[in-house]
Amino acid sequence: MRDRGVVVTGANVGIGFETAAGVAARGATTVLACRDQPKGEAAVGAIRRRVGHDAVHLVPLDLADFASVRACAEELQTRWDRLDVLVNNAGGWWSQRRLTEQGFEQTFGVNHLGPFLLTQLLLDRLRASAPSRIVNVSSVGHRFARGMNWDDLQLERGYDSALAYGQSKLANILFTRELARRLPASQVTANACHPGSVRTGLGRDGDATGVIGLVAFGLLRPFYLSPARGARTSIYLASAPELAGQTGGYYVRRRRHRESSAARDDAAAERLWEVSEQLVAIGSAAD
Repeated sequence: MRDRGVVVTGANVGIGFETAAGVAARGATTVLACRDQPKGEAAVGAIRRRVGHDAVHLVPLDLADFASVRACAEELQTRWDRLDVLVNNAGGWWSQRRLTEQGFEQTFGVNHLGPFLLTQLLLDRLRASAPSRIVNVSSVGHRFARGMNWDDLQLERGYDSALAYGQSKLANILFTRELARRLPASQVTANACHPGSVRTGLGRDGDATGVIGLVAFGLLRPFYLSPARGARTSIYLASAPELAGQTGGYYVRRRRHRESSAARDDAAAERLWEVSEQLVAIGSAAD
């Protein structure tokens, strides 16, 4: 991946950190887009020491704030001429209903709307760097949702953390599917993945899944994959030569898998794109 430019969101810890380290080790100029700046700076230093070169950088990004997403996209395009791979890795799981800066339910906002906006803002640079790739980190948790709750996307009439998370991960796959439909594979490919059950900070970095969830996480932790193993599929989608031109897939353990029936709904994918554009426009107008 020498001379390639790669952006990984949420790369200061866990899967994102290992994904960034993995592409950096392959020679890519790697940008960590992170909310926590001190942790991000520490991650940049750690990756530089691991890979033995300095082409590892940090850009601020808070996916819960459209203003931050726009500032991140602007800085990326100002500082670097190429963007060959965008890995939308950052995400969260909140036990209590919270709102983003623009007033959207936070799980949906951080896991889908923020990455949707960031991707849109970077599409021209991705096209200009073609052939390029978009990797959306989803989850087997997309099966928690039988479909998008179109009548109450923001879960105002009853919040369930598992449903909120599942709907957001379903949105990741539907977004990937619609990206693949809209973009010529010769220019930009888009694929989604489930990293596996991984020992990460998801649900514990100020956005806990509750006491029961934390206890369960602690008991099951020894059976989970390490972040390095969990990152293998993201790295594979970002770098594997044999995936050139392969788009619209959902991958688990570096192999293409079948998504849930809800995630294969092309009409829902198109509708989600249109609704997301409307919500982003509303949120941006309120900024």
